[in-house]
Amino acid sequence: MELTGTWRAAVANEQLRRRWQEDSFDDHGWEAVEVPGHWRSVEAFANTDGPLLYRHGFSVMGPAASRRAWLTFDGLFYQGDVWLDGAYLGDTEGYFAPHSFEVTDALRARGEHQLAVEVTCARPTNRTANQNITGVFQHWDCLDPDWNPGGLWRPVRITETGPVRITRLSVVCQEANPDRAVVSLRATLESDDARTVTLRSTLGELDHAVTQPLAAGANEVEWILTVEHPALWWPHALGDPTLHDLHVRIDLDRREGGGVSDERRLRTGLRQVRLKDWIASVNGERLFLKGSNHGPTRMALGEATPAELANDVALATRAGLDFLRVHAHITRPEFYVAADEAGLLLWQDFPLQWGYGRGIRKQAVRQVAQAVDLLGHHPSIALWCGHNEPMAIENESSMWGQPKALTKMAIRALAAQTLPSWNKTVLDHSVKQAFERADSTRPVIAHSGVLPHPPQFDGTDSHLYFGWYHGHERDLPAFLRVMPRLGRFVTEFGAQAVPTNAAFCEPERWPDLPWERLGHTHALQKALFDRFVPPGDYATFEEWKMATQTYQALVVRRQIEALRRIKYQPTGGFAQFCFADGHPAVSWSVLGEDRQPKLAYEALRLACQPVIVVADRLPEILRAGDVLNLDIHVVSDLRHIVTDVEVTATLSWPEGDSRPWRWVGDIPADCCQRVGTVRATVPDAPGAVILEIAVVGGGERADNRYEAIIVPT
Repeated sequence: MELTGTWRAAVANEQLRRRWQEDSFDDHGWEAVEVPGHWRSVEAFANTDGPLLYRHGFSVMGPAASRRAWLTFDGLFYQGDVWLDGAYLGDTEGYFAPHSFEVTDALRARGEHQLAVEVTCARPTNRTANQNITGVFQHWDCLDPDWNPGGLWRPVRITETGPVRITRLSVVCQEANPDRAVVSLRATLESDDARTVTLRSTLGELDHAVTQPLAAGANEVEWILTVEHPALWWPHALGDPTLHDLHVRIDLDRREGGGVSDERRLRTGLRQVRLKDWIASVNGERLFLKGSNHGPTRMALGEATPAELANDVALATRAGLDFLRVHAHITRPEFYVAADEAGLLLWQDFPLQWGYGRGIRKQAVRQVAQAVDLLGHHPSIALWCGHNEPMAIENESSMWGQPKALTKMAIRALAAQTLPSWNKTVLDHSVKQAFERADSTRPVIAHSGVLPHPPQFDGTDSHLYFGWYHGHERDLPAFLRVMPRLGRFVTEFGAQAVPTNAAFCEPERWPDLPWERLGHTHALQKALFDRFVPPGDYATFEEWKMATQTYQALVVRRQIEALRRIKYQPTGGFAQFCFADGHPAVSWSVLGEDRQPKLAYEALRLACQPVIVVADRLPEILRAGDVLNLDIHVVSDLRHIVTDVEVTATLSWPEGDSRPWRWVGDIPADCCQRVGTVRATVPDAPGAVILEIAVVGGGERADNRYEAIIVPT
């Protein structure tokens, strides 16, 4: 029985707290709210940070003898205190995991019931030491900082079981190859008395049963399922994402009347993921990972439709991506199901973003185990990451116009990167250990975006914003030649751009846009636009909007090409930042809130084709007599040799062009192959010079184009 629909709610105060949970309390004057949902979506609560008091009346018959009843909150954002019929049931903490309470006696006692829940989602008072494990929802530069995600954002349910309930079930695939797959299961079985049951597991055609003695209370049980000659799950670039139904149930002894006491059904895939030197393999097959960062599908995530969640997965695969990094949050179950079915790998972040206070360590460890229980069976999840950028920094939009504040933040961030800190050294170590205990089958990364530092001088994946936060967009290749370790896996890079539909920018006010509001609420970093795409250079808003999209597309395409060109030497993959907006924003995304593409979406697709052709970039400025030596490479992610490939290149300028270059040969599987060099002397012909290159063969075709300016001598 789902307790969804219209509830009643009011902002908590001390007077209400004295009596609001009582049956006789009159809540008819309270506001109507929809569950599931977020309280900020209700006009009366649009500006409150709560806490909110929720009430809901319902009718249900109590369970029969030997049956038990449970009240489950699938998602409560972020802390809750729960009463049923005036009796306190307990508290909850953690937004993504289900929380359950036994209500057998309460439901047997009467037929009419009153459920009361106080929901707390406190705004951080110190963003350098957050206390809520809510990740991007309460501190991120891509969402409205005034937003509060509080509420009963997932369904609330009443369920029945027999005397034994499966209160926890964790499923992970330990090993998978064409000969066999090994699936590990761990469960907590809650029994109301000592007894013996049959624990039965069905995976595809495999049927496994074992007699299991139980004590009264919680019983921890672990077992293994071995599947011979399995149909494996593959990422879409390598094969078919085959899924199998898994059914786990508890059968009672005949002396107790037999029958099923409780059961769980889910779908899983049999596959094995490894990460060595930041190069991934799936089922033993090496795979260069092309990806993007995925923020919440909607800022009000509970109100995203299943179709919207699945559409984000479809748009990612359509762009040629192998994976999405679920950036510093855990999203809705429908998203993971869609990724499983599409063969899209996921880098799953735990919801830790920037700085946290010392009091959260034990809660973080508990929630790690809950995350594995909730998501471990999804074959699409390739690895766990504990913490995004574990620097205790206050990243506010207002800083981008204040050089002193930016300098102070940069110094603090660098210190946190290179020196021991509680977040990086203590919290993240505990989180990593918790993931490894709960799931030994997947790679675990303690934190993302950490530079090499003492004592091991290793570091993790890199966040390199050349052409936005630092340097020039052309600087990435030269930087990686000097610091190749920082190119092993780059999980953030890009530039902001105005979305295609930008009415929230009030374009009719051009050039006097509401810059302060756009910065605070909609992520726009005006100081950086002034550097790279100055608004003052454009007569109309539309011209400036297209210029921002053109620049973003250039950054995305050229930097992906630079990373693919050093494929496996040392780069194992990348994740552009970021994929799609969850609210109206001027951000790094390639898709707006309405999923209308920016120019960078097509640039992303072109750069992520299975076969691309790239050249050394022309200098921005050329002069007559300059000598060009431009290497041409073909990058292939295909699993087979591409035979009889033809690569052509043409260099042209205002008064003519050079002879065309042509190379013919085979491209090995899964490689970056140098095919030749374009050599030419720049003529005395001021104007644009254009290099056009193309590759054709084996059913594949790709082209590329580079431009520069010849200036008068």
